[in-house]
Amino acid sequence: MPFARLAAVTTPTSHIGLGLAAVGRPGYINLGREHDLGEDRSVEAMRERTHDLLDAAYAQGVRYFDAARSYGRSEEFLAAWLRERPDAGDVVVGSKWGYTYTADWSTDAEQHEVKDHGVATYERQRAETDALLGDRLDLYQIHSLTPDSPALTDAKLHAKLAEAAARGVTVGFSTSGPAQADTIRAALAVTVDGEPLFRAVQSTYNVLDTSAGPALAEAHDAGVTVIVKEGMANGRLAEPYAPDVLKAVAEETTLGCDAVALAVILRQPWAGVVLSGAATVGQLGSNLHAAVVDLDDDQVARLATLAEDPRAYWERRGQLPWH
Repeated sequence: MPFARLAAVTTPTSHIGLGLAAVGRPGYINLGREHDLGEDRSVEAMRERTHDLLDAAYAQGVRYFDAARSYGRSEEFLAAWLRERPDAGDVVVGSKWGYTYTADWSTDAEQHEVKDHGVATYERQRAETDALLGDRLDLYQIHSLTPDSPALTDAKLHAKLAEAAARGVTVGFSTSGPAQADTIRAALAVTVDGEPLFRAVQSTYNVLDTSAGPALAEAHDAGVTVIVKEGMANGRLAEPYAPDVLKAVAEETTLGCDAVALAVILRQPWAGVVLSGAATVGQLGSNLHAAVVDLDDDQVARLATLAEDPRAYWERRGQLPWH
């Protein structure tokens, strides 16, 4: 599978990827966004910001880049960068389908994205992704599966995804919500002609919501590549929003709260790729320090006390405004 290429990258940041959710569109739910992006959120400004981030990430050893159809123009920005960087042939590219971006480049749209996991949406968005990324696409994921998603039981969709896998694209899924563990286990049981369909899973895991951990370990043991998203809990773990416990541990390490929060995830033996959702080059550089954070057992135990009930975590996440 394409992710085997990551093993050939010897820099300490090879297991940190860059997600483009925060820079592919003008509006998102991350805290501190008004400070990170400022007022100029034109297409041109966001394209330049994305390319600067991609340049900085690649220069520092990052080799996995993550986009989605619903991340505004993220695929377009990434595709243009890839065309300009013929030296970046070792980059692994993932994207997602299942949400349609509907905000029309506005930060105050009534609805920013619409979810649909049907075959028609897959075929439409697969063609859109192919037109932009072509054969640079390595991983295509169902966006935000939940236990009630029809994509878990739709045999016609499974056949379409198996066709894509036969043509060389790794098929995966991402998860959201308080029942991520249930979703992961249900997806791992999906087979086509007796073979597991999904070879990668992307889930939310951070010091505030660790509920998916056991299921992600099972996925890893089954040979599925695990990608972790929202390691910063949409900004809740960054200065100045971080809990006091995290701030104290960060001070002890002399590194940032963000680096410590991501380092906790990198310690998990099942974590294949941990995504940075940085919106600035400075944030990215700080995030990459996670690769050199050395936490002792006492610090890990203190950070473990931050875990919340997943229902409370996702309820709060659902209340974060788009801005």
